Amino acid sequence: MTRTPAGAQITPLLVAEIELSEPPTITYPTGSGPSGRAQQALVLVRLHAAPIGTLVTGALDTASCASAAWAALAGQLGAHLESDDLACRLPVPPWPDGSLPGCRREAAAVHAAAPPVTVIVATRERPHQLAACLDSLAQLDYPDYEVVVVDNAPESDATAGMVRRRAEPHVRYAREDQRGLAAAHNRGLRLADGSLVAFTDDDVIVDRHWLTEIVRAFRADPDVACVTGLIMSAELQTRAQILLEAHGQFGKGYQPRVVDCRTHRPADPLFPFTTGRLGSGANMAFDRDALRGLGGFDPAIGAGTLARGGDDLAAFFAVLAAGRCLAYQPGALVWHRHRRDAASLTSQAYGYGVGLGAYVASILAHHPSAIGQAVRLAPAGLVYALHRDSPRNAGLAGIWPRRLARLERRGMLFGPLAYGLSRWRTRGVRQPRGAAGAMA
Repeated sequence: MTRTPAGAQITPLLVAEIELSEPPTITYPTGSGPSGRAQQALVLVRLHAAPIGTLVTGALDTASCASAAWAALAGQLGAHLESDDLACRLPVPPWPDGSLPGCRREAAAVHAAAPPVTVIVATRERPHQLAACLDSLAQLDYPDYEVVVVDNAPESDATAGMVRRRAEPHVRYAREDQRGLAAAHNRGLRLADGSLVAFTDDDVIVDRHWLTEIVRAFRADPDVACVTGLIMSAELQTRAQILLEAHGQFGKGYQPRVVDCRTHRPADPLFPFTTGRLGSGANMAFDRDALRGLGGFDPAIGAGTLARGGDDLAAFFAVLAAGRCLAYQPGALVWHRHRRDAASLTSQAYGYGVGLGAYVASILAHHPSAIGQAVRLAPAGLVYALHRDSPRNAGLAGIWPRRLARLERRGMLFGPLAYGLSRWRTRGVRQPRGAAGAMA
């Protein structure tokens, strides 16, 4: 996306995707096509269903968009075709004898030995958005999964009624009265029958290959206990949505990778504290028993608590601290609906800061062996979080309003105190541990 100075007019972008396999096809994640308002489109380019990269274009007819994709991403597309032993040319040649390309044969192998997966969706008073999420989950190509909807501290029976009216046998409803996203996720974790648990949000539309690609990443290494995936914005129509997309940095790239604290350690001097670089809670999955053994999610952090966020990042840290691997799989794709209004953006900016400070407090409270390393890295960590030229903030120069940056820094300072207060409030809350029988 073209960077826009703060305060300048931001042009809305249509969000689309193009599949370059024959015949090339353009689709829209929200189901809404071009409108008179969007003059350009942010297009996700895919080949054999695999996300390759993005481009911004005003050419929304299929032939022009395909040509623009080849011009912008020729190297990446060529590498994918080479791995499938296909010629690098447009149009994309079919696989000989009509069989599947290598990447899709791997997906077929996943289906042949598919472990059961439980998808957990936490929600609170957003039945219409939840319905769209459930619609997308119903279209998954994965052969063995269930969905657990966890209604978190509901104020009405709207969500329960909507799930009941859908009458889908693979969807279960559960209520969790302890307020907080982590508490809702822990409730779903206790109820999960699948050997793998995947989490997404009620304002997300999942790609039909989502679970297949998650399981594919688990198969890549027996030490993988957590998988994250690509998060794309489903809509970029308002200034708030575009600013949040720029700040959130939800996309973590288009190359699969596996990280741990040993042989797969990334070239990041702040690792493993910078788990936000590895993924987000709207698109994450875990080995169920491994996550239960780690105690699930810290109920003192996360949306709906005083600490506002960080429960996903703390879980990623716990996996790495336990000596297990985290895999990032871009093919495990979801589309997130960013909130449209400026007031929500202001709240989110402050909440991100609070959540980051609370996350640090949480990992130090639960992993005291990391305190020494944290103290040594504290100066570099402060530069990373606060300096305008750090890898975290350099790309936001001229984009992220100073008012929101100040709010975020204020939130970071409050985060550790917020965590302490929230932890006191949630004392005695049961967390998932032990065997499945103990979770009932």
